[in-house]
Amino acid sequence: MGGGTLSLVLGGLGVLLLYRVLRRLRPGARVQDSVVVITGASSGLGKECARVFHAAGARLVLCGRHAGRLQDVVQELSQASAQSQTQTYTPSTVTFDLAEEESLDRAAEEILQCYGQVDILINNAGISYRGNILDTALSVQRAVMDTNYFGPIALTQALLPSMVRRRSGHIVAISSIQGKIALPYRSAYGASKHATQAYFDCLRAEVERHGVGVTVISPGYIRTNLSLNAVTGDGSKYGVLDKTTAMGRDPRDVAKAVLEAVRRRRKDVLLAGPLPALAVYLRHLCPALFFKVMSLRARKEQRP
Repeated sequence: MGGGTLSLVLGGLGVLLLYRVLRRLRPGARVQDSVVVITGASSGLGKECARVFHAAGARLVLCGRHAGRLQDVVQELSQASAQSQTQTYTPSTVTFDLAEEESLDRAAEEILQCYGQVDILINNAGISYRGNILDTALSVQRAVMDTNYFGPIALTQALLPSMVRRRSGHIVAISSIQGKIALPYRSAYGASKHATQAYFDCLRAEVERHGVGVTVISPGYIRTNLSLNAVTGDGSKYGVLDKTTAMGRDPRDVAKAVLEAVRRRRKDVLLAGPLPALAVYLRHLCPALFFKVMSLRARKEQRP
């Protein structure tokens, strides 16, 4: 009986390994000449995504709140095109604020006017949060949710009908490992990312039959200014580069992983080190231990 069980387990692992090898050998989705929309494209991960997708020959529509910063990115990419051996295109830009719901339908129309279609939408824009729940105004919780959750889903739903009509498209949500596990003093941010994970998981199931793919990318900490620009409980800027953020992944590497996930049309991607990845599994397999670890972490941080 023991030998039979072992053989069954090994056989199952062999099948799983073969499946993964065959998936890697399968031709990837075409990025060159595709229309790729990137929100939050003026800095951080969004800017790095713009670089890697531009180098891959995509027709970019860069979105953000500041027209001048978007034009700076366009200029950088145009200069980089001179050394590229791939056919590249001068990016278009659309300026809007994800937190302003009334501007999103207009923004979606402008995006579609750029090339007449959207092949890939990368929902990257977002804000972070640091604070004690006891000292955090409800307005701050709402503001984080507006930018990180309601804004991206409103833009997605505005562009989705055009993808469904063409029976083609790919939607990417840049979430976070905090969409899978909750950390103390990150309540608003973690809640927005948990909501993001749930929404796009539902969307994936509903639109697959229409030929539209959905990918959720969940990175750990990335070396960007996200924590510097994080809001606090009273709505002011946090203004501190967390040690964990400073030691995070290079945003260029994360952007390359996003490009690969799009090419492979992967559904859910966790970009985290061994300990954060273990925490995700621990949350589901041994929740009592996970909650104890988080309680100890909260006491250690003692964030005012």
